[in-house]
Amino acid sequence: QVQLVESGGGLVQAGGSLRLSCVVSRGTLSNVNTAWFRQAAGKERDLVAAISRSETTYYTDSAKGRFTISRDVAKNTMYLQMNSLTPEDTAVYYCAARLLGSWPAGTYRSWGQGTQVTVSS
Repeated sequence: QVQLVESGGGLVQAGGSLRLSCVVSRGTLSNVNTAWFRQAAGKERDLVAAISRSETTYYTDSAKGRFTISRDVAKNTMYLQMNSLTPEDTAVYYCAARLLGSWPAGTYRSWGQGTQVTVSS
């Protein structure tokens, strides 16, 4: 079964940038649809961005223009480059894979453990 491990979270000041990584193991990144989600304290987990097997990308309104999702199939790694961060971006960020249902917001069957992103004002 596909396993996902995120890294790259941390504490950053408003206006700063972070790049999250998600390493895929026990599977081939090019064969799966993947996505980034986030969950702020006390809120539901929400989709942030997705990238399909054919490398079509999707962004929610909050991510458009600031975040970039990408992948390196040779490294079996997906990325989320986040720029112009605001305190509202503070959340645990999760990578997800193995979409069941309609892309991009169906049900993902594999999840990483999450990485905390904290943006200070």
